Amino acid sequence: MKIRLSKITYVIQALVLATLVVIDQITKVFARTRLNPANGGDTIDVIKGVFSLHYLENRGSIWGILQGKVDFLLIVSILLFVILVYVYIRLPKEKQYLWLLWADTAMIAGAVGNTIDRIAMGYVTDFLYFELINFPIFNFADCCITVSAVLIVILVLTKYKNDNFEFLFPKKKKS
Repeated sequence: MKIRLSKITYVIQALVLATLVVIDQITKVFARTRLNPANGGDTIDVIKGVFSLHYLENRGSIWGILQGKVDFLLIVSILLFVILVYVYIRLPKEKQYLWLLWADTAMIAGAVGNTIDRIAMGYVTDFLYFELINFPIFNFADCCITVSAVLIVILVLTKYKNDNFEFLFPKKKKS
């Protein structure tokens, strides 16, 4: 038996999405005001030699690729947002797909957070830095996107391995 999700689930997801975007934007404002050397800021060592808060204006994409392609990345970001919303709308509103709905919600929040930066400033504010492994500097929105992507892959390979996901691309009915 398929259990339909209640309307309150969607309200909660909308609130979580908004909260994730707000957290992302607040942390980026903190980075721009407290960490940016142009504003007298400096790197903050959270765990010396391991993890720090270090300001970076990323005019590229993930890990700094496509530097300076802001217009292209803005178009890709908006396209990604549209695709994610399409997937959210097309996913069956049944309890068995709740995990995918949550992952998609968090990924939308990350896409929105970084798109806000690209539109408002022409770059994405990054500030989380794992020095120990010299990992590229990232932000909260990137965490939402990455964790969601990993969760989706795990879910599709395990929990939903037998689903064909044809609801995402419904075939036209012959008249």
